[in-house]
Amino acid sequence: MVTGRFAPSPSAPLHLGNLRTALLAWAFARREGGRFLVRIEDLTPGPGGDPRTATVVRGQLADLAAVGVTHDGPVLRQSERRDRHDRALDRLVAAGGTYPCYCTRREVREAAAAPHARPDVTAYPGTCRDLTGVERAERERDGRVPALRLRADGEVVEVRDRLRGVVRAAVDDVVLRRADGVAAYHLALVVDDADQGVDQVVRGDDLLPHTPVQVLLQRRLGLPTPEYAHVPLVLGPDGARLAKRHGAVTLADRSAAGDSAARVVGRLAASLGLAGPAEELTAAELLARFDPDALPTEPWVWSG
Repeated sequence: MVTGRFAPSPSAPLHLGNLRTALLAWAFARREGGRFLVRIEDLTPGPGGDPRTATVVRGQLADLAAVGVTHDGPVLRQSERRDRHDRALDRLVAAGGTYPCYCTRREVREAAAAPHARPDVTAYPGTCRDLTGVERAERERDGRVPALRLRADGEVVEVRDRLRGVVRAAVDDVVLRRADGVAAYHLALVVDDADQGVDQVVRGDDLLPHTPVQVLLQRRLGLPTPEYAHVPLVLGPDGARLAKRHGAVTLADRSAAGDSAARVVGRLAASLGLAGPAEELTAAELLARFDPDALPTEPWVWSG
């Protein structure tokens, strides 16, 4: 039995693109009789909890329920799992797979653009990779607090995606722990997926370029690699990824415009070739028609 998941960031209400991806992830898992989980990716919720974040999360969960995306078990919050992230990071450090990095974001941008930038990395130019102990001590005397980067060694990783085929890319020396001591996105994600038994990851294809580094982390930590399916995004009329600036794009917006949840699901289903243009649909009805092998591979443009 497969286990899928939807893992939104609590930064804003879900828009139609998020809901479409959630429905697809849910349909992939449910079609195989699998479990489906929801995880909130709130690595830094703020001291004592952020009231605005809590409000956003409640709204996201309510929207998922309204469109019929059911989930199994409690909702996991990433911010409550720092001990698990730290333990995984300790293993990578002990194996020599990391190094401290004292660079600011501005320094990274400037160094990557310099003519002498190292050719064996894809984004971070390796400025701090081979610092001596003396050089590190000098930076720390200057008050610089290091982040911790993956020592990827330019390794090329191959990913097999159910919709996109085989993708190969060199892995960058990404940050695994930020300078504030919090685990970074890639590390937290692979640890949480493994701990939850997630073996099917369906998400937007804008995240496909990040998958090789996640697969490399899985290998180095001895964690299983899920099956991946990266689905097309929803775009605004300007061709950019759908966002609030494109108008009435949340479930609340659509309700205010007179659309029921079934109408919204129907429009999302129509974008996948699963419904007529004016048809209303429930998630269960969408699931009955769902065929992952017949999914479109091009983005859908929301026209309002």
